[in-house]
Amino acid sequence: MSNQNGVSVTHFASPIGDILLSSDAEAITGLWMEGQRYFAQSLPTAWEERLTPVLEEAVRWLKIYFQGAAPDYFPPLRPEGTRFQLTVWEILCTIPFGRTVTYGELADLVAAKLNRTAMSARAVGGAVSRNPISIMIPCHRVIGANRALTGYAGGLERKRFLLEIEKTSHDRSDSC
Repeated sequence: MSNQNGVSVTHFASPIGDILLSSDAEAITGLWMEGQRYFAQSLPTAWEERLTPVLEEAVRWLKIYFQGAAPDYFPPLRPEGTRFQLTVWEILCTIPFGRTVTYGELADLVAAKLNRTAMSARAVGGAVSRNPISIMIPCHRVIGANRALTGYAGGLERKRFLLEIEKTSHDRSDSC
C-alpha cells in the first residue's frame, strides 16, 4: 500500500485481543482493539505495516501495562479530534493509574478547564467514546454515576479487564 503520508502500523497481541497501533514519524496516532466501535476510524487509507521506533516504544509500554504495572513513561501521543475532544482527552490523561472518575466528575473537570459553569456529561461521554488512542489515553477509567461500568467502545468485558489490571474497584456492571 502506498504510504505518502508516513503512517506506519503494527499489531500487538494482548490479553484482550489484537491491538492495532498507528503512528506518524514522531507520535502514536491510534490504538484500537479489534472489533471496537470506531475501529481505525482516523487511520488514513495509505499506511505501511512496519515497526518504527515510536511504535516499539508503544509496544514496550503495552507490555509493561498488561503486566499490571503503571509504565513510568509515555510514547509521544498525537490524537486527532476537535478542540473539545482534545480537551477531554487531555483531561483523561490526568486520571491516575488505578483510579476512576465518573462522567459527571469528568464533565466538571472539562467545564473548569473551559471556564464554564457546567458541562454536559453526555457531551463529554461522546468525546470519550471517540478516543482514538485507547488505553494510553485512559477512557476505560471513566465510569457511571453510581460507580457502574458503562459505555466503553471496546466493550464492557475489556473495560472490566483493564480496570482489574489496574486493581480498581467498581460496584457492579451495567449493559451498554
